[in-house]
Amino acid sequence: MTKAKGTADKNLSNVVEALEETPVNSHQAQQFNQDKNDRRHQDSLNFDQPTDLEHQRGGT
Repeated sequence: MTKAKGTADKNLSNVVEALEETPVNSHQAQQFNQDKNDRRHQDSLNFDQPTDLEHQRGGT
């Protein structure tokens, strides 16, 4: 199935909407900040690291 051209990614749109909310009190502000930090942490875990090409299977 192909994506329709010219439409924004649904997940990205939801993240932008969540980050644009204004906190009502300090607890909600802390929760928003924690959510942002959790997203950054998950992004760093998902970041592709270069592979070590010297240890390939079946090498000589």
